[in-house]
Amino acid sequence: MNGKHFAFAAISLLSTTMIKAQAKPEDTEVWKPVPKVVTPAKTIGEAPSDAIILFNGKNLDEWVDVKDTTTAAKWLVKHDELTVNKSSGNIQTKRRFTDYQLHIEWRVPKNITGKGQARGNSGVFLASTGAGDDGYEMQVLDSYENETYVNGQAASIYKQHPPLVNASRKPGEWQVYDVIWTAPRFNEDGSLKSPARVTAFHNGVLVQNNYELQGATRYIGKAEYKQHGPSPIKLQAHGDKSEPLSFRNIWVREL
Repeated sequence: MNGKHFAFAAISLLSTTMIKAQAKPEDTEVWKPVPKVVTPAKTIGEAPSDAIILFNGKNLDEWVDVKDTTTAAKWLVKHDELTVNKSSGNIQTKRRFTDYQLHIEWRVPKNITGKGQARGNSGVFLASTGAGDDGYEMQVLDSYENETYVNGQAASIYKQHPPLVNASRKPGEWQVYDVIWTAPRFNEDGSLKSPARVTAFHNGVLVQNNYELQGATRYIGKAEYKQHGPSPIKLQAHGDKSEPLSFRNIWVREL
């Protein structure tokens, strides 16, 4: 190394040393904005302080009939549980949501009969885009030792994406879904700007990891997107002949 190169290297090293010497821990500390305070629940699964309670075990004040949204939901409320009324059809929230965190618990009867898709079938539509079964469905089903197509078992994004694992408990035991929903965005012309995404835990086990949805649920044919805005959450009264299942402890946090 000649004298000029040595001098340049020495100056560079000295400059770097001086910069490091002048740096302070406070340089990388961020103080604003301060996150708001949310009081967590005293027990796991209960609602935190900023949650919207969608079912408190007492009434269906937050729900309406899907066929006629001016009519109150007609499912059965008893013993702090909400039981599907198949004759009255699907129900959905009065409120509409975009992005959110959802907690919902469900249970198929201990004496459940049937097999495959005819075994405690229901669904949580993370965004309902119309009457009937339109929207983005996370499947509810007894998948404990019950064989069916994998993108139709419990915790699947129905007819799109199987769960990463089968974390189902036995019939008669309460199951838990914790879901992070990011709604799709659309351009002014109705074209898709960004797809919907979902992260979900089934009984505390990761089953959907930031999955990018292909569109709204379709029973026949491929999923597709159609422009929509904030949407209600919907619960399905499936037409199978197995015993109806129940829900409890439903709450949501808007993100």
